[in-house]
Amino acid sequence: MKKLTKAEEEVMMVLWRLEKAFVKEIIAELPDPKPHYNTIATIMKILVEKSFVGYEDLGKTYRYYPLVGKEVYSKKSVSNLVKGYFNGSMANMVSFFVKEKDLSVEDLEAIVKAMKENEQNNP
Repeated sequence: MKKLTKAEEEVMMVLWRLEKAFVKEIIAELPDPKPHYNTIATIMKILVEKSFVGYEDLGKTYRYYPLVGKEVYSKKSVSNLVKGYFNGSMANMVSFFVKEKDLSVEDLEAIVKAMKENEQNNP
């Protein structure tokens, strides 16, 4: 799976939320200052070429929809983050966030609880 730029990810976030959208609808959901129509149209073309987005041809316009789910992309992105910055170790990543005070004891307890539930549901 190809990596997305920050701008492409921002557009994909909108498209995942809307599920199907025209360029104008995507622009309306983006923060100010709004990008130019041609900018978003170009990003959509790139996302189609990268096989992240499909489209319906509706005459003079296209309605876009995601081909890659948010969860699938998120999983791959986190995996790449862990490999690239934490030597492939989730423990190193969690330790980093604990040291940076971005992860509380309550957060760690929630992670352990989720892991136990996942283990019980997927033996």
